[in-house]
Amino acid sequence: MNTFSDKTFPIIRTGIGQDSHRFIQADIYKPCVVAGLIFEDAPGFSANSDGDVVYHAICNAITSLTGVLILGGIADELCLKDGITDSQAYLEEALKTLGKQRITHVALTIEGKKPHFRKRVLEMRQKIASVMQLDVSQVGLTATTGESLTDFGCGEGIQCFCILTTMEL
Repeated sequence: MNTFSDKTFPIIRTGIGQDSHRFIQADIYKPCVVAGLIFEDAPGFSANSDGDVVYHAICNAITSLTGVLILGGIADELCLKDGITDSQAYLEEALKTLGKQRITHVALTIEGKKPHFRKRVLEMRQKIASVMQLDVSQVGLTATTGESLTDFGCGEGIQCFCILTTMEL
């Protein structure tokens, strides 16, 4: 606890995470999973797992808060040992590493030409909130094409940035 003049103040931390994946070849079927949802209007990602860049970016933000290596550590062990390739399982393990820290807000920005997110943003926010045991008002999500200035904006894959805020009393 932080104290100053006999008053208790919460400890607030901010974690930043990023992840990106290229799409697989169009002639190979793999579902495109983003924020735990399947998008039919894009191919899947080149990744050992389902390649869910949203859940991976959140995991990386948690790693920046806790120092516990989720992707490349816990997730790889789950994948190699148990064959688990569902990124939701990785996120659920990451959430366990937070200890006394409680998530107050998660902000996400996705960049990519496809899939088309506009009609499913609320559904994505609801899914993320459910997995993270948050109210949907604690999950912010934006999506952009980036005006085709990057490989993601040109349709070669997608990337996601995450800022995660926690509080500990």
